[in-house]
Amino acid sequence: MPERSGPGFRRRVGPPSRRARVALLTLGVLAVLFLLFVMFAGFWTDWLWFRSVRYSSVFTTELWTKIGLFAVFGLLMAVIVGFNVWLAHRLRPPLSAMSVEQQSLDRYRAGLAPFKRWALIGVSLVIGLVAGAAASGQWRTWLMWTNATSFGEKDAQFGMDVSFYAFDLPFYEFVLGFAFSAVIVSLLTSALVHYLYGGLRLQGPGRRASAGAQGHLAVLLGVFVLLKAVAYWLDRYALAVKTGSYKGVSGWTGLRFVDANAFLPAKTILFFVAIICAVLFFLTPIRRTWAPALIGLGLMVLSAVLIGGLYPAIVQQFQVKPNEQAKETPYIQKNIDATRQAYGIADAQTTQYSPQGSTNADALKPDAQTIADIRLLDPNIVSPTFQSLEQQRNYYAFPSTLDVDRYGTGTGKQDTVIGLRELDLNGVQRNWINDHFKYTHGYGAVVAKGNQVDDRGQPVFTESGLPATGTLGDYQQRIYYGEKTTTYSIVGGSNKEIDYTDSKTGQNAEYTYSGDSGVSLDNPITRAAYAVRFTEPQILYAGAITDGAKVIYNRTPKERVEKVAPWLSIDADPYPVVQDGRVVWVLDGYTTSDGYPFSSKTTLGTATKDSLTNQRGELLAVANQVNYIRNSVKATVDAYTGEVKLYQWDEKDPVLKTWMKAFPGTVEPKADIPQSLLPHLRYPQDMFKVQRDLLGQYHVTDANSFFNGSDIWQVPVDPTSDTKQVQPPYYVTVRMPDTKAASFSLTSTFVPNQRPNLAAFMAVDADPGDDYGKIRILKMTGDSGAPGPGLVQSKFNSRQEVASQITLLKSGGDSELEYGNLLTLPVGNGLLNVEPVYVRGRGAKYPTLQKVLAVYGDDNVAFENTLEDALKKVFAGAAPATTPTAPSTTGVGGTPTSPATPSPTGPAIPGAGGTISPELQKALADAEKAYSDGQTAFKNGDWAAYGNAQKALGDALKAAEAARGGGPAPTPAATPTGSGSPSPTP
Repeated sequence: MPERSGPGFRRRVGPPSRRARVALLTLGVLAVLFLLFVMFAGFWTDWLWFRSVRYSSVFTTELWTKIGLFAVFGLLMAVIVGFNVWLAHRLRPPLSAMSVEQQSLDRYRAGLAPFKRWALIGVSLVIGLVAGAAASGQWRTWLMWTNATSFGEKDAQFGMDVSFYAFDLPFYEFVLGFAFSAVIVSLLTSALVHYLYGGLRLQGPGRRASAGAQGHLAVLLGVFVLLKAVAYWLDRYALAVKTGSYKGVSGWTGLRFVDANAFLPAKTILFFVAIICAVLFFLTPIRRTWAPALIGLGLMVLSAVLIGGLYPAIVQQFQVKPNEQAKETPYIQKNIDATRQAYGIADAQTTQYSPQGSTNADALKPDAQTIADIRLLDPNIVSPTFQSLEQQRNYYAFPSTLDVDRYGTGTGKQDTVIGLRELDLNGVQRNWINDHFKYTHGYGAVVAKGNQVDDRGQPVFTESGLPATGTLGDYQQRIYYGEKTTTYSIVGGSNKEIDYTDSKTGQNAEYTYSGDSGVSLDNPITRAAYAVRFTEPQILYAGAITDGAKVIYNRTPKERVEKVAPWLSIDADPYPVVQDGRVVWVLDGYTTSDGYPFSSKTTLGTATKDSLTNQRGELLAVANQVNYIRNSVKATVDAYTGEVKLYQWDEKDPVLKTWMKAFPGTVEPKADIPQSLLPHLRYPQDMFKVQRDLLGQYHVTDANSFFNGSDIWQVPVDPTSDTKQVQPPYYVTVRMPDTKAASFSLTSTFVPNQRPNLAAFMAVDADPGDDYGKIRILKMTGDSGAPGPGLVQSKFNSRQEVASQITLLKSGGDSELEYGNLLTLPVGNGLLNVEPVYVRGRGAKYPTLQKVLAVYGDDNVAFENTLEDALKKVFAGAAPATTPTAPSTTGVGGTPTSPATPSPTGPAIPGAGGTISPELQKALADAEKAYSDGQTAFKNGDWAAYGNAQKALGDALKAAEAARGGGPAPTPAATPTGSGSPSPTP
């Protein structure tokens, strides 16, 4: 019979065929397997990476901690909620006792009846999974609580060790929050079950709740109120870390008068009120009435409003406001002391400084080294110069901001600007093979003297070329791990990489990676996992991947250290160091806390932002609020092997000790830092910026002065930048007035609030040694009138002779001026400001240093071709009246002696018998020459030469002392400069 069709007929659709069902089932299984494999791939590749860098214990500790918290708190939540749902169902009244309203729910009860057990299990598991996932995110809190280390310091209010607030209180608050959640969820689900099964009703006369429902819910409410009592008790201690705004400090932390005298007793009273109220709820099943409990709850709420809200407001209005300074100063002092201690600024040394407008030769002599090492090469401007002169190939690039370090020893030690020639894939033809197999690494370091340029205004390189040659000697120059290396590479096996292009032959040298980093791709499952991780299916079948091939990834130094030490905050500026034949990246790691009582909080992202933030890279942390920070770890990443090492730097930091307990064996002791690396370590910039941000207000140590707020400092806006951001700190070699010698330091300036003159100069000793981290502040006297950076820049720009030369340099708009770092230096009992001026000609790829701006005092302004010429002009009249003196030595009996001229025949050693040894004679000759060179340089105003001569003289004197066997060494005499010339004095 023919099949009917048409408007009045519909084709009957039967169930899908067996083949269709099998196909759908297969697709579903494959989809589930794929999702599971994606999850497995993320886990498996992470494990393989941690194992490859030998930090698998970090991965396992974090993993098992998360799993443990997930299981324990998830199961606990599921059991608590499941038990209460089961109990609510068990306490249901008989059907005969149900009202009409409750009987109308029969269809819902009937529909749920066959699935009651599964519904109970399902609801409990879902809630448990959510709670477990939330709890696993608290793994840091758990590890810090279980491994807590005492600070050895007590808070000023309760006398509790700081570790209670930093490690214990956060965990107690987490557990309390979990308990509240469990009770609230149990209360809601139990009430729903009681309503569904007749235990509760909303309408009609009579009792609203059955006896069972009333008892069950009353107990849950009693537990809730009891937890509230615990919360009130913990709130007492939380007042010590409570954050608000006061006296212009947005992160003000700690108790004030109203907290100590109103809120604190209020919390104690509310604690006891809550306990009484909880007891009344627990008695409800016995008394069979809600009245006492509800009255108690009402009284607790009223007490919270009156005692916890109204009473503190009355105290603030009628006790504090009429005499605020007297009431608040004790608590302000606690805040000052705690803040200075928590940020490591308690030992900052502040001295009054009245800079002079002019100077003389005697005043300049102690600062010869400061003047000699004035940095002309701005690492934030000369990157294009390095790029143009030393890029060599299009697939190499330098970071936009270079780094400052020290290289050499003795007289050869000087500040240098260094950058690594890193891989830049934008300079090659992009395809998968080129990106991940052929172009895999950068090559070599480029180093230039910080205080010199050549006659064309270009850097004076001490290490350059491809391969690089120079003063650094032989080292592994291949850069597989760097700041610009963000893609994965597949190396090893039979893969031939582009090593570098030979400058003589123009041919590409090839290389096969032989380092021990990376994850082997010999296992097909591993290859499949990485194909999923990198969403690149070619990894599965590419013939370029041969036996022995490895994949290297997570290649920037910062992300490598952050992964192996997830409890550290990493400084935004890693810097390269060439030592022991290797290139290593050095990174500073910070331990932080937001639980230091009375210490004001700061937002790291705000405190560390300056005019160079976009060039340097990421902020230390964008939104993290902390009130304790220590530079506790120095980390290194090998640029060839990617090996990560963590070294303990702050051996007293309790936060670091806590994490070292949690992750044993991951941080090596300070004594293991290589001696060749130690001279290159430096005080970190982000730490310094956080400290200077706090010192803007917390340089004031007297509570009364702090209350008046009349001496607030600000970091000045960078006058050389258009970003309107604050001036960055600068690494320079400088001698502070209370020290004998210049040292490598990190410096900054302050201006008064809303005023442009200079308020203070700040420097921290950045060289590892006894004074490392010592903060010294020169506070300008009120009548000094010293100009701040903005005024100094205005002085430059407002001078007619300077303005006319700037116009010429711009060549009618064809050239562009770039102002280098404006350095402020205490020199000769005054302040010297120096700023290199770079010119980028029309069409030029990079700027060259053409002029140097200098100002000393109010009127001594110079705009010259060289630093020497600029200094001669601003120091006019400071020429030496006598021959400069050599450092004095101590003779027999401790009496200072004038230098003695060594005799060619070997004069007797002063204070001892015998003749001079060849070693001592050479040392004396070297000292004589260095001293003579210093005289000549001082007369000529050649400060760089004079500084080098002073270094040479110091080294020669040390050599003479060593040659003599540790006794006082004689020093060479200066030959009189002419008849009647005075003899040099010690």
